[in-house]
Amino acid sequence: MAADDVRLDGRSEGLPAEVRDMQKILIANRGEIARRIIRTAHRMGIATVAVHSAADAHAPFVREAGQAVPLAGDRAYLDMDAIIAAAKRTGADAIHPGYGFLSENADFAKALKKAGIIFIGPPESAMRVMALKDTAKAAMNKAGVPITPGYQGTDQSLVRLQKTAEGVGFPLLIKAVAGGGGKGMRAVHSADEFQEALMAAQREGETAFGNAGVMLEKLIQRPRHVEVQLFADSHGNAVHLFERDCSLQRRHQKVIEEAPAPGLSDQLRHTLGVAAVTAAHAIGYQGAGTVEFILDLDTVDLHGDPAFYFMEMNTRLQVEHPVTECITGEDLVEWQIRVARGEPLPKKQDELSVNGWAMEARLYAEDPDSGFLPATGTISTLEFGAGPGVRIDTGVETGSRIGLDYDPMIAKVIAHGATREQAIDRLVGALDATIVTGLKCNRAFLARLADTKAFRAGEVDTGFIARHAAELAAPGLCPAPVLLAAALGLGLPQDELRNTLFGTLNFRMNVAAETHVRLWWGDERHALTLRAAGGPRWRIGGLAGVGEVAVTRTGAYGLSIDLGGQLMPATVVAGDGIVDVRMAGQSWTLGTRPPRTKDVGGGHAHMIAPMPGRVLAVDVTPGQAVAEGDRLLVLEAMKMEHRLTARVAGTVQTVHVAVGDQVADGMMLVEIG
Repeated sequence: MAADDVRLDGRSEGLPAEVRDMQKILIANRGEIARRIIRTAHRMGIATVAVHSAADAHAPFVREAGQAVPLAGDRAYLDMDAIIAAAKRTGADAIHPGYGFLSENADFAKALKKAGIIFIGPPESAMRVMALKDTAKAAMNKAGVPITPGYQGTDQSLVRLQKTAEGVGFPLLIKAVAGGGGKGMRAVHSADEFQEALMAAQREGETAFGNAGVMLEKLIQRPRHVEVQLFADSHGNAVHLFERDCSLQRRHQKVIEEAPAPGLSDQLRHTLGVAAVTAAHAIGYQGAGTVEFILDLDTVDLHGDPAFYFMEMNTRLQVEHPVTECITGEDLVEWQIRVARGEPLPKKQDELSVNGWAMEARLYAEDPDSGFLPATGTISTLEFGAGPGVRIDTGVETGSRIGLDYDPMIAKVIAHGATREQAIDRLVGALDATIVTGLKCNRAFLARLADTKAFRAGEVDTGFIARHAAELAAPGLCPAPVLLAAALGLGLPQDELRNTLFGTLNFRMNVAAETHVRLWWGDERHALTLRAAGGPRWRIGGLAGVGEVAVTRTGAYGLSIDLGGQLMPATVVAGDGIVDVRMAGQSWTLGTRPPRTKDVGGGHAHMIAPMPGRVLAVDVTPGQAVAEGDRLLVLEAMKMEHRLTARVAGTVQTVHVAVGDQVADGMMLVEIG
């Protein structure tokens, strides 16, 4: 595909225009994307209708919509008939599917057309081409867009797939032909791993998407995931709104996205944009879409640019669309609505430009220290860091419950700056100042990730998180400034927030002569004392090298500590028996009570269910010897498979579950002695 073969605008003059009326939009989705659509629709003077499950009855998006319609059943957001009936009953002209659920369902688009309701999305025909990765790659190959070497055939027999895998060569990637989000994807490094990986990918594809079909691809050893945002209208016009880098992933799911992508030459940026527009024209696309490419860092062209291959096309708005909005100043939801109404694109290609840099971090209820397993619970406190260039998109609030029914995202923390460095600084600052209590989340991990030297240098690829695992782990040492911040955060009462002279004097007259703070870092006990020394100054006892400091509160959780001319900002959050200290992207969690004694006698270990789920496979029986790291069973939760392995070597004493069992969080699964 030559870069000059395609006009980026693709404008066709004189085509008949049919602008359709749109007075009310029903939103067939939930959470932060529903709130995002509501904001734009209301700004445009368009009324909104929310549909919701019983679990979401009190969610923020339900309150913010002009009308709300309850839907019955566990699969409420997938019930096409009920959603269409709700649209008719409320007089909605159009339906916006957000992303996920019905956003890429061609049958839903077809049903809406039959019902005379506008679908704010692409044509049914384009969705069908791109719905399956194998047909999508065939279409792109025909259009001249490079595709990764591999197999996209219809023969799904084990014999054919094994033989083809040997022809492609190892390592290779098995991918479900339907869906996305890393579900149904397995990397295979040798022939003896192939069959088990294939069965797992097929199971996951069937469970998540109702389609067990897979395709095989050459595994790019050092890939970057770069995607291009495109838009097309019903008048033959198509443009791209530049690229995003989504390489920071864990288990094939995106963690931090940014726009533009760092380190690309102008020529490669242009070529990727042309390829995306080519893809749109090839399938008669309309609306918002994202063309995803893999960049092979081990293969470069004559200009030193990496080779790139089409991976897939998402025929919808992406979760990470806010970073594109930040750098272009465009409202992509507004563009979607205008295109769906039959209007031409708001801007031509040469009217679009990049302004600064933007980052988005996905704040999830999950435990990074336990393989990023999803966490559940009720959010008891939720506060976000604010400041210049910071945007928060969230669907939950204090008191919301994060369960297993839906994606465990808490929020998207987005930062925009004039430079990449400024965007990173603002993102780290916003994450440091974000408060989530009541359940585990990945906030601290995200802050560490964004602040690594390698990420700041733009040295990104999809193996980044695994390669930097040691650096991204929770700190192993607790430096003196952290102990100081923890003691001050606990020892200074909230009265210090009052900055008036009366408030300060009133506090000084009633403060205890000396405050004692006890802290534990693991088994290490630290005893500190705080004594007021006049004004904002405090004398510190029990901490080597620190005598007197000046400290002021900068908010409910923020401190500014003056260590003799060196200002040290910190965020200190106290919880039940713990205190969390955050400084410069790093976090330390200390105990405020003595640690419990751990009983590990004789290497005995219990395998406890880390979350509710269903047992897919049991690999051990009583009396069987296992080594540390051996797989004990496979648990399915959140439509993902989780391998549970032995933490110690020993002999299996008892297996408490069987294949097909539903297990509760904390339930005993296997005992090893």
